[in-house]
Amino acid sequence: MTRTHLTSNREQLLLAILTSAGLLAATVGTAEEGIPIPPPEVGSPASEQATAVAVLAGGCFWGVQGVFQHLDGVQNAISGYAGGEAATAQYRMVGSGRTGHAEAVEVTFDPTKISYGEILRVFFSVAHDPTQLNRQGPDSGTQYRTAIFPQNADQAKIAEAYIDQLNDARVFDAAIVTKIEPDRPFYRAEDYHQDYLTLNPDQPYIVYNDLPKIENLKRLFPDMYREEPVLVGDAGIGG
Repeated sequence: MTRTHLTSNREQLLLAILTSAGLLAATVGTAEEGIPIPPPEVGSPASEQATAVAVLAGGCFWGVQGVFQHLDGVQNAISGYAGGEAATAQYRMVGSGRTGHAEAVEVTFDPTKISYGEILRVFFSVAHDPTQLNRQGPDSGTQYRTAIFPQNADQAKIAEAYIDQLNDARVFDAAIVTKIEPDRPFYRAEDYHQDYLTLNPDQPYIVYNDLPKIENLKRLFPDMYREEPVLVGDAGIGG
């Protein structure tokens, strides 16, 4: 099956050569550099609920899902689509860039263990580059845009304030272009996209683009890092 965000055969061959030559370790670190950023000044409301949901888009959902699966306090992370209609929430159609969807991840978390603000902090600093417009790494198109799909007014307020805070502080070299898109439903992606990073750790795209994100999570947030990822299958709803 053709998949638009796989590396080309030429790139895969190059990665295989680098791996066999023992040079890949020096190359991987340059693919995605996480940066330390301050926590949000606008805090999340106190909650006694056992679960809450965040929906985030930051390029290919394989890596974003993988990051949040390694985050303590996250109960589940599902790859899917948000921003478009139910009828077009299919990988082949989303890949055209004409459906309005972005590849997104639905993160279910325990708000008594990790706040929505902390979820966003990881999203901005590790999961993707929020200054890239309609692209992440080798992938381009609106389906790879950076976006937040708030589930309620409090989440929208926190996200808006945090983006303003980071832009005002010039934390990044360029302005954050993350869109806030409320009232857009999330649609689960096909089963073969779930847990993709964990199930395919040697796939060249994963090696170069996504494994560095996991290392950056471990480096920047050691107290929040979980060695064993929580997988969709483990939650009893996987394929």
